[in-house]
Order: sequence, then C-alpha cells, then structure tokens
Amino acid sequence: MKRTVFFAVLLTALAISAVAYANAAAEGGHATHALFTAENVKNYGLRIVNFILFAALLYKLGGAKIKEFFVGRRDGIKQELDDLQARQADAEKKLKEVESGIANMAQEKQEILAQAKAQGEAIKDAIIAKAHKDAEAMKDQAKRTASNEAQAAINTIRAEMADMVVAAAEKIVAEKLSAEDHDKLVDDYLTKVVLN
Repeated sequence: MKRTVFFAVLLTALAISAVAYANAAAEGGHATHALFTAENVKNYGLRIVNFILFAALLYKLGGAKIKEFFVGRRDGIKQELDDLQARQADAEKKLKEVESGIANMAQEKQEILAQAKAQGEAIKDAIIAKAHKDAEAMKDQAKRTASNEAQAAINTIRAEMADMVVAAAEKIVAEKLSAEDHDKLVDDYLTKVVLN
C-alpha cells in the first residue's frame, strides 16, 4: 500500500509536469506539434528520470524520517486531542460539581438559617422562662420579706403596747394601791411562786 501511494504520487507529478510543459511550450509561441520533437521528448524524458531519481533518493534517504515525522505529528495531534477531550471531560465534571455545590450552598444556607432561627427561638423561650421563674422567686422573696417585716412591726408594736400597758397598769396600781395592799400583793405572789 505504501508503494502504491508512492507510485500514485509519482504518476500524478508526471502528469502535472507534462501539462505544465505543454502550456509552457504553447505560451512560448511554439506550435503544439513541436511539442513532441526528439529534442523535447529527450529533454522531457531526462527531466522525468531526474525527478524519479530525486524522488527515489529522497524516499531512500529521508523516507523513514519523513514518514516518522508525519506519523509522529499525527500521533502527537491525536494525543493532544485525547488530552483536550480528557481535560474537557474533567472541566465539565468540575463544573457540574461546582454547580451542584452552588445549589447545595443555597440549600445549606436555608438549613443553617432555619437551625439558627430554631436555636434563637429556643434561647428566647429559655430566657423568658428563666425571667418568669426569677420574677416568681422575687415575688416570693418580697412576700416573705414583707411578711417578716410586718411580723417584726407587729412584735415591735406589741412590745411597745405591753410596755405602755405595764406602765399604765403601774400608774393605775400606784394610784389605787396603798402600801399595805402592795405588800400583801407581793407576799401573795411570792407564796404562789414558792408553792409552785
């Protein structure tokens, strides 16, 4: 197949050169029948042989390198295309991940806001409950304090009243009781105390 391609290229080159030579001869003012003169055919034949030798020599000396260049170039281009396709697939995958992450961020944002709101409500309820409890405790403490102060005031008033009653009684007794009645009363009291 490689040789077939080589000979096809060679025949195409020969055909193109024949047409070019014929055009050059026609433009130069020569007649078409002068195209196939012995000298022209010889000249044309030498050119064809020269071209064939040049192509053969070029194929022999550089054919492998030329082939390697074009095959290597083709393989390099194929490898680059494969790499580009792999990078494109990676980029599309990353883009989908980023888009998914962005979509998840919106959902996570809503979840975080909902959790923060629920926590805020729970903290608010706890603060209100503690405030009510503290207020009840303060009311109870105030009631106890007021009760204690009222009891202390009552006790103070009773003591003052008792002192006033005793003073008034002493005054009345002192006015109405004679010294003899007083002695008799003290003796009776001492007798009761000793007997009991």
